[in-house]
Amino acid sequence: MIIDDKLIDYLEELSRLHLTAEEREKEKTDLSKIISYVDKLNELDTTDREAMSHPFDYTNNFRDDEAKPSFDRELILQNAPKKKDGCFQVPKTVE
Repeated sequence: MIIDDKLIDYLEELSRLHLTAEEREKEKTDLSKIISYVDKLNELDTTDREAMSHPFDYTNNFRDDEAKPSFDRELILQNAPKKKDGCFQVPKTVE
């Protein structure tokens, strides 16, 4: 991949950055190094490797759901400025 001024202009526009001439040259060099490193990684033979989403064996450890008693509704609503049918009443926001 060739890193030229056109690509730098495009990246500047995407990132909404404005680079100086010195920064543009530095970015060209840095991007070239990054691309060459990725190309080197593409040379690796991964045909017998399973695709991974994470470098470690990781599984989610979910806790079991346990039904617990809830708070008393009347106790919760006793300080509500407005209530209706056992629920908080709030101003209408959508017509």
